[in-house]
Amino acid sequence: MDALPTICAHNLGFPRIGRNRELKWALEAYWRGEFDQDELELRGRALRRRHWELQRAAGLDLVPVGDFSWYDQVLDMTTLLGVIPARFGGDGGAVELDLYFRLARGRAPSGSPAPACEMTKWFDTNYHYLVPELSAGQEFRLSGTRLFDQVAEAQALGLRPKPVLVGPLTWLWLARSARERDDRLELLPGLLAVYRQILARLAAQGVDWVQLDEPILALDLPAPWQAAFPDAYSVLENGGVRVLLANYFGPLADNLTLACALPVAGLHVDAVRAADELDAVAERLPSGRVLSVGIVDGRNIWRTDLDAALVRLQVVLTRREGRLWLAPSCSLLHVPVDRTDDDRVPEDVIPWFAFATQKLDEIVLLRHALAGETTATRDAFDASRRALASRRASPRVHRPEVAARVAALRATDEHRARPYGERIGAQRERLQLPLFPATTIGSFPQTAAIRQARSRWRAGEIPEAEYDDFIRAEIANAIREQEALGLDVLVHGEAERNDMVEYFGEHLDGFVFSGNGWVQSYGSRCVKPPIILGDVARPAAMTLDWIRYAQTLTDKPVKGMLTGPVTLLNWSFVRDDQPRADTCLQLALAIRDEVQDLEGAGIAVIQIDEAALREGLPLRHADWGEYLAWAVRAFRIASAGVDDATQIHTHMCYSDFNDIIGAVAAMDADVTTIESARSDDRLLDAFRDFAYPNEIGPGVYDIHSPNVPQAAEMLDRLRRARARVPAERLWVNPDCGLKTRSWDEVRPALTAMVAAARALRAASD
Repeated sequence: MDALPTICAHNLGFPRIGRNRELKWALEAYWRGEFDQDELELRGRALRRRHWELQRAAGLDLVPVGDFSWYDQVLDMTTLLGVIPARFGGDGGAVELDLYFRLARGRAPSGSPAPACEMTKWFDTNYHYLVPELSAGQEFRLSGTRLFDQVAEAQALGLRPKPVLVGPLTWLWLARSARERDDRLELLPGLLAVYRQILARLAAQGVDWVQLDEPILALDLPAPWQAAFPDAYSVLENGGVRVLLANYFGPLADNLTLACALPVAGLHVDAVRAADELDAVAERLPSGRVLSVGIVDGRNIWRTDLDAALVRLQVVLTRREGRLWLAPSCSLLHVPVDRTDDDRVPEDVIPWFAFATQKLDEIVLLRHALAGETTATRDAFDASRRALASRRASPRVHRPEVAARVAALRATDEHRARPYGERIGAQRERLQLPLFPATTIGSFPQTAAIRQARSRWRAGEIPEAEYDDFIRAEIANAIREQEALGLDVLVHGEAERNDMVEYFGEHLDGFVFSGNGWVQSYGSRCVKPPIILGDVARPAAMTLDWIRYAQTLTDKPVKGMLTGPVTLLNWSFVRDDQPRADTCLQLALAIRDEVQDLEGAGIAVIQIDEAALREGLPLRHADWGEYLAWAVRAFRIASAGVDDATQIHTHMCYSDFNDIIGAVAAMDADVTTIESARSDDRLLDAFRDFAYPNEIGPGVYDIHSPNVPQAAEMLDRLRRARARVPAERLWVNPDCGLKTRSWDEVRPALTAMVAAARALRAASD
């Protein structure tokens, strides 16, 4: 195979969902039985080819293969290794597609349903991966050909593929052991034997470079895990292919010397999130090794300052004797596909952005500039300078009155008038709730009728008054359904909301939106993150009319439903010209205004969701304190301006909260509902040593699976929770909102949940 150029342009991964969410629509149609696996495979091949051709057209020297996934790249690695929990009934052969989907979501068009694998956040991103489950005496075996088939597809198109795999130590770190004793490293030899088989098979296909992703090198690793790296990569060293070990999402820090000394052909580093380390890596990495510099931000949508990037790269190029690889900082999975022809972004703003396609162009431009090809790059560099200057000077960005309001905050603004133990009496007297009150997290099914009505309204096909009448009818239906089910605290169902973050961004100053800005969250679930480009303020009430209307329909309390400042921040593409903490305080003040409007309208229960609190946590423990301090402060500023009798709820989902349970308590929400069922109630372990001071609702069933839970199953969960949480402080609720489920799934699930709550209540009388 021809040698790669001395300055090589490559990519760590491309968004697989498609510009128009083609993968989403194909998956969901297959799950509904609208076409067979052959048609699904055909659509997958077409999408892969389109993305490969796009990357070739951009001028990349290597294109990633294996970054496409039907659901999740960690699950791909898990099934390739033959790690199938016994409840799914694998036969020991190749993992067929429906078995794969049963692991991911609990059911598929064929096969028996089973509880899906646990899902949690991929490091500090909003992407969710499926947690590998290790059994006692776990064995590994090569169990599929999809990776190798895709390599052959790329080669048939004349491309030079670089297969991308989750590295062995990162995969093992992310897995959960069946034993109380952590025995994962004891499994490493058997795991490496299969990785060697994979590398050997790729070598036989003519592959010369393989990318092994080891982002755990950005974590505080225990000494045994650090020590495992040299031995592991020594085993893989002579696998017939050259290994590019990729670290991203943060600095190597105390793992820098270790990473530079590993017996691999190349090392990729994140020069965006670990910019200060680049010089040290360039110095310490042996001269015969490839240094891949992640110079373009793979996590955010802002255009790269090409001049500044070029200066940095020129210094490194000199140290590396003219040999360098250029790439995004991490996989482009975390950004939308293409900003071209986006009719929602204001014309003056669109040049400020670079989506995945534009980021590849930036990589190739920097390669040309490093090679001294100034004629080819002059116009593009000039356009970059104009865009950056336009952003700095734009009146969209800075609002002095917003900065002044943040500066005027006082310590008293972040505290309730009285502590929970004193105010809870006023709340109980006002609400008159039974023991173990049953509620939901907020959203009800976003039916086809709701989506169609919203689409027609946005397109101007129906007037606003007609659309408002439609939404009021949906709210009334949600209230009737909940009263019939016997829930104790109701919600309005959120029929008017497209997304829990996008909806609020659309009602706040300082945000813009992209029509094409879809990003994968998990499986077929996509989100369109708002873009925070300026100071944030609330021009008018955002939810008041809908919540107030819902409360007129029932004597039971209806929760005012808001998204919290930390989640609005972490689930948006955030401006990079000021500290994130400052932007979060601006968001907190906007939500505070909404909370006070709701309270003024007589709403007794207000939920401020902070689903993303945990995912914003820095990867290094030394940085946790600073983040948690400003994140908790932002929530308290948003929530603390209410009377004692107003009950504040918050909700958190699909992350490991046990190690920050103290910070969750410090938020001082009266009630915290939190995911617990999908992670098999491990959250309850936090209450062994920590007396949670306020009320809590550990989720009793997993809403991301279409499987309908039984009352006995939920009652068992509640009994386990009751053993750790005082009865008067325990709530009953699902893991998360119900917008992705159908009413045919929701009704029986909530019927069973209410029955479980009543059974526990009766047993406590």
